[in-house]
Amino acid sequence: MKMVSAAKYAKAERELQPARVYGQGAAALYEKADLASKDRKSKHLVVAVSSDRGLCGSIHTNIAKNVKAVLAERPKDSSTSVVCIGDKVRNILQRQNRQSISMVFSEVGRKPPVFIEASWVAQEILNSGYEYDSAEIVYSKFKSVVSYLTTQQPLVPLRTLTESEKMAVYDDVDDDVLRCYHEMTLANLIYYAMKEAACSEQSSRMSAMDGASKNAREMISKLTLTYNRTRQAVITRELIEIISGAAALV
Repeated sequence: MKMVSAAKYAKAERELQPARVYGQGAAALYEKADLASKDRKSKHLVVAVSSDRGLCGSIHTNIAKNVKAVLAERPKDSSTSVVCIGDKVRNILQRQNRQSISMVFSEVGRKPPVFIEASWVAQEILNSGYEYDSAEIVYSKFKSVVSYLTTQQPLVPLRTLTESEKMAVYDDVDDDVLRCYHEMTLANLIYYAMKEAACSEQSSRMSAMDGASKNAREMISKLTLTYNRTRQAVITRELIEIISGAAALV
């Protein structure tokens, strides 16, 4: 199991490097133009990125904990919509925060994520009619083979883009251009988050399978030792009975 996980992890890490260009390029304008929302808005959107597969440590639990913390920090008079990418985070959140879940995307994690899946998720969010004032993507960012970081990537709504004064410095930027850019940026960031989460999940699963293999070897060793001791005790008892019987006859 560790060897299979290691092969899948190596593939996910190779595919992550070109995918990071999507996320870094999409987030660059937000950072340079200072478009992040600085105050709490009435409508908030959270996109939680996980998968449908388990046996990968606490990676899905950490995503759910982060989303729960976001929901707890929101004002009572505000509404928060949660979009779950993957059944694992949905199963955890629906126990206490079922009313906040608006959409769930299943069949995630069985195959490496592709851009068409991210664009479909982005299109469904835009077509849902939920006009959010602020948003963020919660995902696991890959750091190394043994570590990852649960990260929040802010998302800027279309209204913030159109009303931003700093966007006016660009030539030939009208509403249609901003709308297309907003849709493409949303898809890029979701794709980037799905790739980061997939690589983090595979590395965590490889570590979990390594631990499971070590525990299995340790259990086999203990059971073998117990079996040999029991077998030796039975042989010793039978020899004692044979010798005692022979001595009694003499």
